[in-house]
Amino acid sequence: MEILLQGTGSADGIPAMFADSRVSRYARHFGGKDIRSRSAALIDGQLKIDLGPDSFMQAIRDKIEPREWTSIFFTHTHDDHFTYQELQYMLFPFTDLEFAPATIYGNANVLSGISDFYQDWPFELVEIKSFETFDHAEYKITPISAHHRPEEDCVNYIYQNSGKSLLYGTDTGYWREQTWEFLKDFKLDGLVIECTEGRVPTTYQGHMDCQEVMQTVERLRNMGVLSNHSTVVTTHHSHVGDLTHNELEEVLSPHGILVGYDGLSLSI
Repeated sequence: MEILLQGTGSADGIPAMFADSRVSRYARHFGGKDIRSRSAALIDGQLKIDLGPDSFMQAIRDKIEPREWTSIFFTHTHDDHFTYQELQYMLFPFTDLEFAPATIYGNANVLSGISDFYQDWPFELVEIKSFETFDHAEYKITPISAHHRPEEDCVNYIYQNSGKSLLYGTDTGYWREQTWEFLKDFKLDGLVIECTEGRVPTTYQGHMDCQEVMQTVERLRNMGVLSNHSTVVTTHHSHVGDLTHNELEEVLSPHGILVGYDGLSLSI
């Protein structure tokens, strides 16, 4: 299973457009891995996770052919993950397609938002719910409940194929016990996990800082969900976390956690 991290930034990206933070200034000056577009990913070139405001730029930069996507998986309806207006460009008159080639998966809020905007449009919309496994092509996919936004069923996704398992977790917060209990029956070869708050923890429970990420990974390892050979990589970094890419590596690398960056491709 191949996962491409197309974006690894949080809601306002790095450098944040209107911010004069230390991390934004550093990114503007040095570029490279410190430039982070809004979080999104692609599995095996065909399973798209979230369609945010940087999707066009990411596809061009990564030389991706979006017509090859067989699915789009939305995690929740925050704007940096759910730029649903882009969906219209799949179809006639913008293309020669009369039916969207990608099945769209999302919670009730996601599907309602799309249906209200595109009434009777030719999309295949499939509602997903936390802890209910379903199949897409040769993949078995299990949404799990994220601790992020109480007014909707925000999810992270576990993807399984050919004996490999990957959990993509952005906007996780520190999971509630129901999610931890559910995860005990899984063995993960890969974990992509958010690290939004860096070294600046806040009272908001819908995101994690470095310490919480390390606690999450340690707990998963102690449970046997992650092995010593499992790949762990971060995403969804914010400039307000006050850590550059190299500084994040100094904090997380000793704990066997890779720091993700835009364009990173990993084989699980």
